[in-house]
Amino acid sequence: MSVNQQAHTGPPYGRPQPGYQGYQQPAYGGQPLPGVPQLQYGAYNGPMPGYQQPAPPQGYFPSLGFPSKGSPVSLNSDSSSLPPNFIGSLRAPSTSGAPPPASGGSLPSGHLTYSPFGQGDVQNGIPAPAAPMQRPPASQPYLPGSAPMPVSQTPTFQQYGPPAASVQQLSNHMAGMTIGSIAASAPPPAGLGYGPPTSVPPVSGTTGSGLYTPYTASQGPPPTSVSQGVPLAQPPFPGQPIPTQHLPTEVPGFASPPSSAGVGPSSYPSTTGAPRPPTMPGPPLPGQTVAGSPTSQPNHVSSPPPPSAMSGPQPGPPMSGLHGPPPPTHPPQPGYQMQQNGSFGQVRGPQPSYGGAYPGTPNYGSQPGPPPPPKRLDPDSIPSPIQVIEDDRNNCGSEPFVTGVRGQVPPLVTTDFLVKDQGNASPRYIRCTSYNIPCTSDMAKQSQVPLAAVIKPLATLRPEETLPYLVDHGESGPVRCNRCKAYMCPFMQFIEGGRRFQCCFCSCVTEVPPHYFQHLDHTGKRVDFYDRPELSLGSYEFLATVDYCKNNKFPSPPAFIFMIDVSYNAVKSGLVRLICEELKSLLDYLPREGNMEESAIRVGFVTYNKVLHFYNVKSSLAQPQMMVVSDVADMFVPLLDGFLVNVNESRTVIASLLDQIPEMFADTRETETVFAPVIQAGLEALKAAECAGKLFIFHTSLPIAEAPGKLKNRDDKKLINTDKEKTLFQPQTSFYNNLAKDCVAQGCCVDLFLFPNQYLDVATLGVVTYQTGGSIYKYAYFQLETDQDRFLNDLRRDVQKEVGFDAVMRVRTSTGIRATDFFGAFYMSNTTDVEMAGLDCDKTITVEFKHDDKLSEDSGALLQCALLYTSCAGQRRLRIHNLSLNCCTQLADLYRNCETDTLINYLAKYAYRGVLSSPVKTVRDALINQCAQILACYRKNCASPSSAGQLILPECMKLLPVYLNCVLKSDVLQPGLEVTTDDRAYIRQLVTSMDVAETNVFFYPRLLPLTKADVDSDSLPAAIRNSEERLSKGDIYLLENGLNIFVWVGVNVQQGLIQNLFGVSSFSQISNGLSTLPVLENPFSKKVRSIIDMLQMQRSRYMKLIIVKQEDKLEMLFKHFLVEDKSLSGGASYVDFLCHMHKEIRQLLS
Repeated sequence: MSVNQQAHTGPPYGRPQPGYQGYQQPAYGGQPLPGVPQLQYGAYNGPMPGYQQPAPPQGYFPSLGFPSKGSPVSLNSDSSSLPPNFIGSLRAPSTSGAPPPASGGSLPSGHLTYSPFGQGDVQNGIPAPAAPMQRPPASQPYLPGSAPMPVSQTPTFQQYGPPAASVQQLSNHMAGMTIGSIAASAPPPAGLGYGPPTSVPPVSGTTGSGLYTPYTASQGPPPTSVSQGVPLAQPPFPGQPIPTQHLPTEVPGFASPPSSAGVGPSSYPSTTGAPRPPTMPGPPLPGQTVAGSPTSQPNHVSSPPPPSAMSGPQPGPPMSGLHGPPPPTHPPQPGYQMQQNGSFGQVRGPQPSYGGAYPGTPNYGSQPGPPPPPKRLDPDSIPSPIQVIEDDRNNCGSEPFVTGVRGQVPPLVTTDFLVKDQGNASPRYIRCTSYNIPCTSDMAKQSQVPLAAVIKPLATLRPEETLPYLVDHGESGPVRCNRCKAYMCPFMQFIEGGRRFQCCFCSCVTEVPPHYFQHLDHTGKRVDFYDRPELSLGSYEFLATVDYCKNNKFPSPPAFIFMIDVSYNAVKSGLVRLICEELKSLLDYLPREGNMEESAIRVGFVTYNKVLHFYNVKSSLAQPQMMVVSDVADMFVPLLDGFLVNVNESRTVIASLLDQIPEMFADTRETETVFAPVIQAGLEALKAAECAGKLFIFHTSLPIAEAPGKLKNRDDKKLINTDKEKTLFQPQTSFYNNLAKDCVAQGCCVDLFLFPNQYLDVATLGVVTYQTGGSIYKYAYFQLETDQDRFLNDLRRDVQKEVGFDAVMRVRTSTGIRATDFFGAFYMSNTTDVEMAGLDCDKTITVEFKHDDKLSEDSGALLQCALLYTSCAGQRRLRIHNLSLNCCTQLADLYRNCETDTLINYLAKYAYRGVLSSPVKTVRDALINQCAQILACYRKNCASPSSAGQLILPECMKLLPVYLNCVLKSDVLQPGLEVTTDDRAYIRQLVTSMDVAETNVFFYPRLLPLTKADVDSDSLPAAIRNSEERLSKGDIYLLENGLNIFVWVGVNVQQGLIQNLFGVSSFSQISNGLSTLPVLENPFSKKVRSIIDMLQMQRSRYMKLIIVKQEDKLEMLFKHFLVEDKSLSGGASYVDFLCHMHKEIRQLLS
């Protein structure tokens, strides 16, 4: 991708994602990454075989657009299976009369046929291929300049004779730039570099010599890919190496190429005021509006630009001492402006950021100009998360993702797609940092790409997707390998007519039990293959036998115990009354197995301040009875019978209790609380009942009363940025670690609802919650009128969601790699078993793998995640998820199959764990260093040789710098002054068990222009980039990050819009204190409220609504989430950080 790109306007961002309901998201945001190929267009009629194609030039072409996913980015980026800035070709009329590509032939077997298009989709003027497409395997024959072929077609190429000058139009994508360039054998006349069409004959018959020519309507769209720097006499045969190639691009001011690079004048923009090449009119493509029509995204302005804050990129912070090309003097052209992915988009206003030639480079063929002024990178020219997300949505959103093929990269988490399980686990259950892993540990160390999987064993699926089948093998239990104990799965190999099977993990041969025997068909598959989920699906469950249960006896159904703080603060704020009122109705919605009439879960109630009150709510009682335990140093449960009860049987007694509690403590003066004894009480109650369960603790203050686990206030802002800062994240006593261990052993999970008005020590109070697999919710300065909705919604979801108890998870791998490190909310008593008292549908466990041997490309690598848990009905089950990955001997294959969103999820968790033991600065530097090494290794080993001044990013990782910068600027690693120590500890724990979709929006929030929303459609308005310069004073925007929703109102918003949304007549009357928007009967109000409801549905926590008026004091908080800008706490802007990363990479390379 090249460093000057125009963000492209596509269809609206963000359809709801039913499959990903509810994520646990903290307060900032991130956006996703390339997964599945983006084979957007048909094949390019490649250069004529027989022409010699010289090597690519070294230079920088300011007006280049960014390729879409699947094409190399040449800031420079590369996805070597495609021609380097391949944006799919727009086919030009054949000049040679060669026949059109024939179909026939096929790809190597085993490749999934999968097309990113629906039947009726238009692909930039080329009909959708009859056969679906797939990212080509590394060994696939590939002709430079050709698009990836549809699976069922062999490449046939149309000859290109030397085209007439008028056909020498580069693709719009490459405005002002030659790709894979042509070293001119006879330099064209001076001044041609970047100028008006001329009739200079092509050099040596290559297509596209970097000159611009107008395209007439009769010619059809221009060809998109130019000749590659590879001599080619004939189409390569299978097995020939794939030439890779990249767009030469430079970040302004970085070293320019030596004059000996052999670049002809045609490659360079001229510094003299040559006019901008004319752009050609043509039909608008799907999803794009015609020039002059209203744009759907404020980062595009129709031409001529309206007088608003949005006309063209705004000047931003100057880049640190970098010099770059001067602004151009050419006038804007009418018609369609060049767009980034080979399509024509709306016309944009003049771009002040398109430069001319480089200072310090010879002005090839142009007059030397005066030295240019320093200039910053144009933000539109660097990789845009919004664009990548939009492209992936368009390419992968319409077709189901079928999991039958090994090592297939799934669509991004921001794409709403359907999954069909055909032997590998759905990406909703497992996502990997790379789907093609290095064969050797040396290669893995060289690349520095962490090999990790983010596993969400109980993930919620979309309604149309099938839940894992439950398989019951009777008393004998599931069939397993004798040696490594792996469970039967689709990759096991049956031999000797089906009497034995060979384990795919350890290669040991095991007898098939007689009851499980079945004959094989002529392909070696069992004839009952499709009847058995464990042989044909990636995810399924086994009913566990008594051998899998504690003490060899089946478990009892779990219990929920509600433990309410009744100290002065809790009662005075109205919290106690609110909880009691809500529980009356909520107890009817306890989780239950699919077909059960009522939930099997029993409930109990405790209240506490300095002492604990237990309640007997036995169904035979007329009134509940209270028992007080004041000896908190030696906690015990004063009653067994009547403490844990069935809701339906004891309904009247429970209702009576919940009515009485607020009255009983209405006049309390007790301000002190205990905390550890409360957990101990719940634990003892579950032990006595011999069941697992969950404690719901509602707590308001630092536990300073005399009792075990008593804490002191140790908050100290002065420790920030010192070596002692790490102590702020560590618990102040080991007492809670030991308590957590006891809880896990019993299957006692702790969910904590905190309502602090001051420092509470979340780092210590959260230890038990964190290690038992529970959740923490925090409502600072809780106020009934503003926080009630958020708290009640969180509580309802938390009580109702699917949860497994007393869980143990183990990840097995095939020979060659093993699981070495684990991140998440759990406890580990050994090196292999992840133990969780509770595991809900929102929690993930991140596992890192390391090599312990060589892997082979043929057999690939396998993962099997086995989770043993007790369901909410008390049934012991095993849930199995299998995933097969490819292995590679070429680094290019690794870099072509990475998933940046998952990589960022892993890196954030790794860093957030690092702050417990290292100074924050050390952690930040390590993150930057690792990412620089990842990108430098790519640059050195996979990118074609070019000057060090070029920043070249792999296509799949072009968003790594922007997302990494968001992680570095997050409150844990770089807190602003207003961020409390408790906030940082809270965020640190939240992120550690987030899934990929949650970290994505947390680190790179979603920003939507509400005034651009179409009130008549269900879709969301197209998202825009997170930067203040994208905001217009006349508009209203919504920003969400999984924890908060901000509605930002510009000072110049029309009075009518303010009236429609807020029900007041002017900007000054809008109240900051709104926690919900007023319900008004007009289309705009309905649309905005429906957007907010839709976003709330997608997240695992109910987001707090904050209204921000421009130039108001709350605006500082809002700006904290505009992550592409410089932050007040010292975080770099995206542009500055990209330049810093480039500097780091160059240092590593030199």
